[in-house]
Amino acid sequence: MLSFFLTFTTMRAVIQRVTQASCTVDNQVTGTIQHGLLVLLGVEEADTADDMKWLAQKLVNLRIFSDEAGLMNRSIQDIRGNILLISQFTLLAQTKKGNRPSFIRAAKPEKAKPMYEEMAVLLSTLLNKEVQLGIFGADMKIDLCNDGPVTIIMNTQDKDNF
Repeated sequence: MLSFFLTFTTMRAVIQRVTQASCTVDNQVTGTIQHGLLVLLGVEEADTADDMKWLAQKLVNLRIFSDEAGLMNRSIQDIRGNILLISQFTLLAQTKKGNRPSFIRAAKPEKAKPMYEEMAVLLSTLLNKEVQLGIFGADMKIDLCNDGPVTIIMNTQDKDNF
């Protein structure tokens, strides 16, 4: 009998349209934006550069900002908005068993940190401006004002639905 082990890649992002957002570590602001996107990013062990590129393209082209008629027809590029990118392994929590979340699917720091940094470079290149950041692995305090509120959850495993 043959058995198959399937690996699914699931880079996850929680995208929040904000009027302002900032990240503070040890009472020092590491990144701050006005009018734009707060992106919480979770990297899984099986994630690839293709997942990252797909997600970066989606983020900069996602039309969730209002036009003159109040319809969500503008992207972060259209409004010349900003992005605050925060690494958050807890987005990959598995809660099926018991009450303590398991983070076994989250990428180890030696993989997740370079992917987080590369995502920042990709987004900066696509936006033609610097992306604001948290500090990978730090105890971060995130302050935000969600605009709308508009919050979208995406994962690269489910590309057909995004």
